[in-house]
Amino acid sequence: MTSLAATAIICAVRPHGEHGAIVRALTEEAGLMAGYVQGGRSSRLRPVLIPGNVVRGLFRARTAEQLASLSLELERSRGPLLAEPLPAAAIDWACALTAATLPEHQPYPSLWSGLGAVLDAVEAAPAARGWAVALVRYEQLLLAELGFGLDLAECAVTGAREGLVWISPRTGRAVTEEGAGGRQERLLPLPAFLTQGGEAGWPEILAGFSLTGHFLLQNLFDPRRQDVLAARERLIERLKRAVA
Repeated sequence: MTSLAATAIICAVRPHGEHGAIVRALTEEAGLMAGYVQGGRSSRLRPVLIPGNVVRGLFRARTAEQLASLSLELERSRGPLLAEPLPAAAIDWACALTAATLPEHQPYPSLWSGLGAVLDAVEAAPAARGWAVALVRYEQLLLAELGFGLDLAECAVTGAREGLVWISPRTGRAVTEEGAGGRQERLLPLPAFLTQGGEAGWPEILAGFSLTGHFLLQNLFDPRRQDVLAARERLIERLKRAVA
């Protein structure tokens, strides 16, 4: 019998059988974990098993290959945010992205911290612009952690470290205006906040989502995962309507 007690962020919940649920949750110690929650569809546990909630979980399995049983207690609820369309869409996408792309049982401490920071920002920020930048950066971080990071160190053509304003959609390497050499229509805009930090306006934020979205689709999703990407599309459409 193996067991793990850990604080976890719930990322995905799927009904199983008449009364149970299979939960995928991100832990700091062991990465993404899956577990079966007996009675997970009950009125007592439904408010607990919400993506974005933080729980204290105990995973138990006879072997490493077996689906663990999971018992849990709520530590922090983000359920009230589900009544607000934009925060609800942001939480839905951030958690769905994590559950769909990370391999199980591999720790990613930076993604554990990053997802927690995004969810905290969604909860605390008075307006969407306060958390949208954090969500773009989380997508950028996840790409990097899974081996598909953008190369923003220097221009792929000139070697310059300043003035990086474009990204090659094929290689993910940054390019300056000079390095683009009149081929800007073949490149993707690189928002300044991804290289310089700080806040950003909505045009830059939406450009950031377009940039990371290109590489997520290119490297981590195939046509069979359109169900997951639909959560991202809902978020982007709501953001566009909100700032129109």
